[in-house]
Amino acid sequence: MGKEQIKKEIQKLREELDFHNYKYYIENSPIISDYEYDQLLKKLEKLEKENPELKTADSPTQRVGGQPLEGFETVEHMVPMLSLANTYTYDELRDFDKRVKKYVLDVEYVVEPKIDGAGIALLYKNGIFIRGATRGDGKKGDDITQNLKTIHSIPLRLRGNVLKNVEVRGEVYMSISGFKKYNSEQEKKGEMVFANPRNASAGSLRQLDPSIVSKRPLDIFVYFVSYSDIDLKTQENALNALKEAGFRINPLVKKVKDIEEAIKYCEKLEKLRDSLDYDVDGAVLKVNSLVQHKILGETSKNPRWSISYKFTAKQSTTRLNNIDIQVGRTGVLTPVAILEPVEVGGVTVSRATLHNFDELKRKDIRVGDYVLVERSGDVIPQVVQSIKEKRTGEEKSKIIPKKCPICQTEIIRSEDEVAVRCPNKYCPARLKWRIRYFASRDAMDINHLGESTIDKLLNAGFIDNISDIYSLRKEDILKLEGFKDKSAENLLESIERSKKQDLSRLIYGLGIRHVGKYASQILARKYTSIDELAKTTEEELKQIDGLGDKSAEAIVTFFATEENIALIKKLKDIGVKTKAEKKQNLKLQNKKFVFTGGLSTISRPEASDLIKQKGGIIASSISKDIDYVILGDKPGSNLDKAKKLNLKIIDEDEFKKLVS
Repeated sequence: MGKEQIKKEIQKLREELDFHNYKYYIENSPIISDYEYDQLLKKLEKLEKENPELKTADSPTQRVGGQPLEGFETVEHMVPMLSLANTYTYDELRDFDKRVKKYVLDVEYVVEPKIDGAGIALLYKNGIFIRGATRGDGKKGDDITQNLKTIHSIPLRLRGNVLKNVEVRGEVYMSISGFKKYNSEQEKKGEMVFANPRNASAGSLRQLDPSIVSKRPLDIFVYFVSYSDIDLKTQENALNALKEAGFRINPLVKKVKDIEEAIKYCEKLEKLRDSLDYDVDGAVLKVNSLVQHKILGETSKNPRWSISYKFTAKQSTTRLNNIDIQVGRTGVLTPVAILEPVEVGGVTVSRATLHNFDELKRKDIRVGDYVLVERSGDVIPQVVQSIKEKRTGEEKSKIIPKKCPICQTEIIRSEDEVAVRCPNKYCPARLKWRIRYFASRDAMDINHLGESTIDKLLNAGFIDNISDIYSLRKEDILKLEGFKDKSAENLLESIERSKKQDLSRLIYGLGIRHVGKYASQILARKYTSIDELAKTTEEELKQIDGLGDKSAEAIVTFFATEENIALIKKLKDIGVKTKAEKKQNLKLQNKKFVFTGGLSTISRPEASDLIKQKGGIIASSISKDIDYVILGDKPGSNLDKAKKLNLKIIDEDEFKKLVS
């Protein structure tokens, strides 16, 4: 193939990939599989590697690349990023309308949800994305171009011929479902979690390594053209032009004829707030006419043609009575606020997260403080700040303990981690969480072995290791408060059944850091037994698609530890199944499934096992590469996402036929 042919092939591949990227991330209607997309991308990567002079910054291969930065450069926005004045009542919105009408008549407004994320500016020249920056002080911000390139809903090359040389504004955010999934995966790995979706977004954009940012579920809504070399005339036209150019525009944006219609729409948005998969803390009103923008102008801080209406906050003030310290499965110490019970957004809250000791110190939250507590959707309530004006001088700071509060072992802290840990593998708190994790629904699924029962068994001295679960006798269990013949028998039967769980459940239940449900399924398909997995090398593990370097390192470390080797031997001696079943019928090989809603005639763990027996994989969230969505009673937001992505949705009866 000659140079000119190669150049044409590269251009064709880029256009094809850009098209499929747009279909997936902007329109939510993919027309090819992940595998097909990846094959196209690999073909382009190969051609660019062989012809480096043809590589360009707007190529789809440049989403994630380059070395971590030492720091961010400061850049100047083409047009200052002014902040919006806030209003809290509809009368204040009417006052804003009166001020506008002193200068202009016949005013239309555009109303849009105010996304609670991180504001950024994107600069394009000749349709190519050349720079992205944070808001900073409004005039200058940090150049975070490489991080923003990892967000697939930000086009690297604009579509169409309308917008070419523009600076646009948008809000980077993390969806609530993405936030919860990410935090859940972090917890399973024993890593630190984010405080809330907004902090997650802002913190991610401040990372110096783009490869880290690429693994976080960030998205963007673009809402304004701050500079353009063409006259767009109205905000409505500007939004339409942005959409045609390939930007993601919030579907709830609406043009209204006057302030009263704007107020009615603000009321509607506030009612919709809890049903959205992203945090919205208000609505933004903009005068529609861009000519009127120029007439109205701005103050040194705020534009006179736009204003923010803030929704009623889901916040309450209460007293922080104490700060407990929890010790998790991997030894991480987490401070938890014990509150005077208070209603926050219709829910009584008595405990709230403080995230970690760095956050506790930064916010200067003390025992005895009056604090502001906030909850967003069904995300765990958090302490936002202390109310220092109410301090009496009796409040006490909580410092990082030098010893584990449970076992008194000296705590440790790695230089590259926010987390502080108890290193004692035999710490009762760690053991409790390890046993709970091992017995959990997604692991060995031991019914009736919940947190309360585990506490009773530990306190009675009946167990001090995971393997001791299988040595429990009925007479021991009957000594525990609340147990009678039938409940003791039920627990023992559940323990006995767990011995026959499949290999993926056992791997997951062992609680290896950085190895979640998905990775456990991959490993159980790759290796025929726990012994075979234990003998593998880090290099071999790193070659497995879907398994990260940290997971590979953690697996090798786990099986090189004496107490873990001893645990595996005990489990084998007891009769726990440690080998994978020979799968005769693999008709669901590599097919990915997601459940949404409860099943009525079969439990979800049983359904999961049927899928895995036939070579399928259970995923925890909706994505374009899911093959089947199993619909149960009271489905959640996964159903709406599945419909948007045109995924195959089957009911319980169809599922049974599929796995029969």
